[in-house]
Amino acid sequence: MAKERFKPLEQEAMTAVHRCVAQKLLDGPRHGLPGPFHALLRSSELAHRVRSLGDYVRFQNSLPAKVRELVILMVARFWSAPYELHAHHRHAHKAGLGPAIADAIAEGRHPDHLDVEEALVYDFVSELLERKDLSDPTCHAEIDRFGERGVINIVSTAGYFCFVSLVLNMERHPIPEDMVDAAAEDPVGRARTRVSQ
Repeated sequence: MAKERFKPLEQEAMTAVHRCVAQKLLDGPRHGLPGPFHALLRSSELAHRVRSLGDYVRFQNSLPAKVRELVILMVARFWSAPYELHAHHRHAHKAGLGPAIADAIAEGRHPDHLDVEEALVYDFVSELLERKDLSDPTCHAEIDRFGERGVINIVSTAGYFCFVSLVLNMERHPIPEDMVDAAAEDPVGRARTRVSQ
């Protein structure tokens, strides 16, 4: 991957507003400035609003954690966002999404052995990303399973992580070294490394 374009701001280069937003990120559920936030601090008001939206989308919405992580992985793969694939592969495992499902998505394959809920979400998000639209049967099946609130949360999760993936790709956010080191023996690591090249 080419060199990172937006280095973390040094403390002395931060304005009071930068420091306030950074502190809220440190104090919040992320406990730091992960992913796109060093770049987003260049527009501190935007960073503040993204943090607030992201807190809801990532940590508070009505979706089961494994469903949220499935959506995030699918979006990261769609946008070829290696940092997101790496970070959320680990989160997906902790959330209860089968490792083989996360591996398949990272490699660009349709996962085998999806349960009913996972299959509905996979079809819904795939159709929305690829076709930029949804058939009535796909939309109605999702509403029947998750309700209207759940469907809005699925779409919002996908949309938020499209935004995050674009910021990460634009800034060429570095892939952690442990992912590159593991790529030799790990098929998911190999897939993510290929995405980053």
